[in-house]
Amino acid sequence: MLSSECIGPTVFLNTEVFERHSKFPPSDFFLYLCKVLKIGEYNTLEVLRDTEPGLYLGGEDVEDVLLPHKYVPEGTKVGDELEVFIYTDSEDRIIATTLKPKILAEGFACLEIVAINSMGAFFDIGLEKDLLVPHSEQNAQTKLGDKHLIFMFLDEETQRLVGSMKWRDFCFADEPKFEVNDKVEIMIGEKTDLGRNVLINNAYYGLVYENEIFEEVNVGDKKEAYIKTMREDGDIDISLQQLGYMHILSSSDRILAML
Repeated sequence: MLSSECIGPTVFLNTEVFERHSKFPPSDFFLYLCKVLKIGEYNTLEVLRDTEPGLYLGGEDVEDVLLPHKYVPEGTKVGDELEVFIYTDSEDRIIATTLKPKILAEGFACLEIVAINSMGAFFDIGLEKDLLVPHSEQNAQTKLGDKHLIFMFLDEETQRLVGSMKWRDFCFADEPKFEVNDKVEIMIGEKTDLGRNVLINNAYYGLVYENEIFEEVNVGDKKEAYIKTMREDGDIDISLQQLGYMHILSSSDRILAML
């Protein structure tokens, strides 16, 4: 736990190649680049030179980050600065792109499964390379087309971006400073025997009880909600409606507006 979101996607399905790469330690230069760049995040880099495969970008203490030509904005020239998303491709090369991913490192998002193989499930994140959620990071059955709430992190050993369906494990562990009836932003998660798990303010997790849900909700839906109960064990109960007198006033306003 912690303490205080062109070309269709391609999937790295060659298991033998993947396993072969995994057995070799990353090069010193690769590890150096991983330290000075923010893998899985946006970086602002300068265009250093134009080559046949694309533009090479760099900045303080870093150079030779490739931005393929298909991602180069029209009119870009040497000396310009570009905000690019940095990730590693299927051959563990560090690549820049101007595409906007659906999720950033250390972030949460609702993503769709686009491929499944012996390594795990692959989720579309809006880039050519899909995000692998290995079996060890799954907590439910997976099938093509299913959507799940996912947390993405950088594996420190391999420097690869990895996804986890166990998103609750990555929520803040410190006690939240909420009060009953505080308004919060939630994202709807998976069903449970009691109701729906929800992500609160992109930081904490809570539960909406099934018998208190009076509208259709789906995984990934974002809604305004309210703190119902702060439990002694740290769990948080969430209400989709305001509590008490304020809820009565709000409902009355909606009725009047319809008259």
